[in-house]
Formats: sequence, C-alpha cells, structure tokens
Amino acid sequence: MRNRLLTSLFTAFSLVLSHLVSAQTTLVNPILTGFYPDPSIVKVGADYYLINSTFSYFPGIPVMHSKDLKNWKQIGNVISRPEQMDFMGERLTRGLFAPSISYYKGIFYVTCTDIDHDGNFVVTAKNPAGPWSNPVKISQVKGIDPSIYFDDSTDKAYIIYNSDAPDRKPLYSGHRTIRMYEFDYSKLTVVGEEKQLVNGGVDLSKKPVWVEGPHILKRNGWYYLYAAEGGTSVNHSEVVLRSKDVWGPYVPFAGNPILTQRELPADRKDAITSAGHAQFVDGPDGKMYCIFLAVRPYEGDYYNTGRETFIAPVTWKDDWPMIEHGEKAISYSYPVNYKEIKQKGALPQSGNFAYTLTFDKTLDPALLFMRTHDKNSYSLSKKDGLTLKLKPETIMETGNPSFIGKRQQHLYSTAETELMFTPKSDKERAGFVILQDEGHFYFLCKSKVQDKDMLQLYKSKPRSQEMELLTEVPLDAKAGKVGLRIASQGDSYSFHYSTDSKNWNLLKDKVDGKFLSTKVSGGFIGCVYGLYATSSGEASKNSASFQYLKYAGDDPMFKK
Repeated sequence: MRNRLLTSLFTAFSLVLSHLVSAQTTLVNPILTGFYPDPSIVKVGADYYLINSTFSYFPGIPVMHSKDLKNWKQIGNVISRPEQMDFMGERLTRGLFAPSISYYKGIFYVTCTDIDHDGNFVVTAKNPAGPWSNPVKISQVKGIDPSIYFDDSTDKAYIIYNSDAPDRKPLYSGHRTIRMYEFDYSKLTVVGEEKQLVNGGVDLSKKPVWVEGPHILKRNGWYYLYAAEGGTSVNHSEVVLRSKDVWGPYVPFAGNPILTQRELPADRKDAITSAGHAQFVDGPDGKMYCIFLAVRPYEGDYYNTGRETFIAPVTWKDDWPMIEHGEKAISYSYPVNYKEIKQKGALPQSGNFAYTLTFDKTLDPALLFMRTHDKNSYSLSKKDGLTLKLKPETIMETGNPSFIGKRQQHLYSTAETELMFTPKSDKERAGFVILQDEGHFYFLCKSKVQDKDMLQLYKSKPRSQEMELLTEVPLDAKAGKVGLRIASQGDSYSFHYSTDSKNWNLLKDKVDGKFLSTKVSGGFIGCVYGLYATSSGEASKNSASFQYLKYAGDDPMFKK
C-alpha cells in the first residue's frame, strides 16, 4: 500500500515537473532584429499583432503575428497598394513615422503620420493580414505619433498624439505637448475640441524634450498615459502619468522614467541603448510585458542595424508600472513560464539564424522596394529567379529604381546572391548594395569599361549624384553567373565574388562600416542589403537576374 502511494506521488510529481519544464520559454532580445523601429502591439484573443515604421520603403508598415511574443511571422503589410499611398520624391528616412495598431468590435485600426505629405491618417481592416482600407486623413490632428484608445466602459474612443508647444511658442528646442481629441470610430473623424494633456513632459522646469509616441491604458480604475521622452537616441526613455479621468489631469510617477538605459556606462560590453517608445500588452501567462525600441551599437553610438524591437516584463507596485529605469541593463533574454508556439513558414527573427530566399513564385513580404511598387519592373521564374529591368533611376535619387532590399539584422552578417547580367554600355550596372540611405552605400556590381566586363566596388558620395570607385577587377567575357557576397563585421564590411559558384575571391575588406551608421548618415533607418540594377539616367531594354538571396547572422551576444 505504502509503495503504491509513493509510486502515485512520484508519478504525479513527474507529470507536474514535466509540464513546468515544457512550459519554460526564453524570450530572446531583440524579438525583431534589424530595422524594425517604433513598435506597436495589440492582443486579440490569443493572438498578437505587431507593426513598425518603414519610412519611405514600400510596402509600408509590416504586420507581424505571434501567439507567444517570441516567434513572429509577417502576415502582410498595411500599405501594400500604390493607390493607398506612395513616397515618391521623399528621402528614405521620411515617409511613415510611428504607426499604432488597435482593435475594437471586430475592426483593426492603424493610425500613422506621413511626415511630408498626407499628415495623420487612419486605415482599417477586418483581417490584420489585409487588405487594409485606403487612408482616411485626420486633418484636425496636427502633430505626429497618433494612437487610438478605446474605452470599452463608455464605448468611446480617443486619439492621442504629439503636437507643438502651447500657442506654437516653444520655451526651448524640443518643447512639445501631448494632446487628445475624442474620436468617432465609426466615421473615422474627431469629435469636439482638442485638449492638451501634457506640456513638455514629466517636469517642464527640467526642459524635457520630444515627448512622443503616447498611449493610454486603463487599469484598476486609473487611466495611464505613457510616452517616450528624451529623443530617440542615447537619452531615450519612457515615462508614465495617471489620472482617474481620461481627460486628466495627469499626475506623473515620482519614479520616472520607467524605462531607460541612459545612466549606464557607455562602454559596457554588448550594450543595449536608446530604449524607449514603449507599449504594454498582457502576455499568455496573464502578466504584463512591454515592447519597445532600442539599439545594439558595436561601438559608442555607432550601429548599422537601425532601431530594433525589444521586450521586457512589466512589474507593478502601488499601481505604477516599472520596466528598467537605469539601474540594470536590459537583458538579452527573459525566461517566462508559458509554452512556446512556433509558426509554420515563419522566417527567424531573433538570435542568430540563416536562410535563403528564392524567387520562383512570390516575393517574401519582408522585402522592400523604394517608395512604391512597380510590378512591371521585375519578374519571377524558377529558371531565372528574380529578373530586374534596368531603369534610368538610381538609388541616389528619390524615385523608384530597380531595387529590392532585405534588412541587415545582425552586426556580424553575410549576404550573398548570384547574378546573371551582360552589360551593354558603361552606363549599365547591376549587382549587390549595402545601403543606409541615398548618400551612404557601397555598391558591388558588374559593369562594362571600354568594352570589357568588370566587377567594381563603388562608395557613394554624400550630397552628390556621384560614386567613388574603390576597386575593380576584370571578368572573363565567358563568365555567365557571378556570385556576389557582402559581409558585415561591426564597424567594417568585406566584399567577395565567385565565378565558379564554389570558390570565393576577396575583392576588398576592412571597408569603413561607420560610414553606413545612423550616427554618420543621420535619420531614422537601418542598413538594407539590396539587389539593384540601373542604366544611370539612360533608357535601356536590358535586365539582370538574381538566382537567390542568402542571409546569415552570427552576433556574439547570442552565443552566451
């Protein structure tokens, strides 16, 4: 009897232990590596949907889906049709700033700012994968970073955003306000008068700058207004205020900021910096988590991968939330007590990974065009892969060149393609580019010089429509396919080529990577590996084919 009881207890304990072990999951930061800034998230049932800024790349605003906050799969894009919007004439770092996603009564809503043209707008969809509606302008909302808060206790909605200083008379540079309108979610228009909720930030006497990216959350009878403060660089942070009424007055938390890394030593190993622009969400375990942007510099404030999407748990004390306000470094991993749910067909997004994109049927939804989608500029086939028509436009301009890009997602990465191209004049070039913006890129290309086929490496000249030739080698006229490889090593890049699909030759290494950093280039975007073909201002009927696009990332912080 005693033995049977012990056996039963041991079996029960084993089952519980097995369940606990199987339910252990580790969230790995960033949850979206590479150029995925300004995250916004919504939970609908057991599903999570996350969106990011894309600036002047097209399609705009990727929609990611997850069931565990760890594994993410892109299911569509909000701005996917040129009839919705294009960004022609805009620099790559302009376009769409800081979208926000919400859900109410069967409808998804995304608000965003087209910074140079359409201003603030809202789009809707019944399925987050799309199609999304054409944009509806919200012309009364003067500012940036709009988000919609739905108060299900009153069936009312509100649109909250960053705007000018009171009376448009700033007391100092970066002096902004947070303002709000009531929002008619059925007519997609504002109601009544605008009201200012926050002036400057938490403490106007300390001259806080760039209070932005606001959201409202209701919990335990309190309305929490939380927003970024300090600008989206090394002084970035997240602050919170609360009120018993949605219209305020909002009182700041004495423990602000609730998220920042600006007080930590700048020379710490594997630093995560510039944390802010946060949004809260309930996890599968019922606990609250926060998604936010931050960066991973390879030195100081130098990074090429852009602002990335991170996650961290939220703790509550005395009805105030806290993430990390500077005493501790944001972790590259957080253990959680719920089951991991992987998604079929999803490309990896966190940690170190490798994959190959082929072009026989469709383009992966994460691939990026410049400013709009020209379906007549390329074709897909099993035999030739991706064929790009040579267009007169170049990547140094603000049009729509023959270019398709894939984000650089690691400090240490390798990207590779195989090119089939026969240049017919010295104006025609096709190949592989690593690009930060119109004035900061390296272009590895096949071209023609005095009737001879050449492999050339160019460096852009900022504020110019010219490129500097760094090096070149002749190619055998009989060489059909040419392998092209670009590798990043933190602050440098190397460029290789192959003429036999097996052996790789070094063309040039230790090329300055800081030239492609956000710190040097300015703006808000990250580096992109791009397949590119141009006839440099002249008409052409020629084309270039790319068989595949391989990518691999190998960052040391993920090997611990």
